[in-house]
Amino acid sequence: MAKPDLFLDNSALFAGVFSSEGAARALLLLGEAALIRLTVCEQVVVETEQALARKATQVLPYYREALRRSRVRIVRDPSPADVAAHATIIAHQADVPIVVAAMQAGVDYLVTLNRRHFLDDPGVAARSGLRIGTPGDALAWVRQQLPPEPA
Repeated sequence: MAKPDLFLDNSALFAGVFSSEGAARALLLLGEAALIRLTVCEQVVVETEQALARKATQVLPYYREALRRSRVRIVRDPSPADVAAHATIIAHQADVPIVVAAMQAGVDYLVTLNRRHFLDDPGVAARSGLRIGTPGDALAWVRQQLPPEPA
């Protein structure tokens, strides 16, 4: 069975690095244990680093280490032509490259805390063909995918 592959947007990655507990942190730890595969695109790496630089500079060194330890796969951003071709996939245009990158990466799940743009519009999941949910939703889904531990 292939490992569950989750695409983290910048809100989920930020939460996983910033907080010492919670579902987003648990996902990073599962990536570190090589039980799941975590994927981001270049835009997510840059946006997360910029947000941490503004809000939590003390976390920046851990952020870089967390990416390495969690074995995060960094994929290229989609081309402008690919973004334009999917312009109606999500209402907030700044998020189009994130959805397209997740689609192109062939992930199982897009993880976000962005309720307004992603979670409150179920059409985004329908149009993209992706499962989309919070870190808690994704963690519950991952638990269902992993083989049971031996007794």
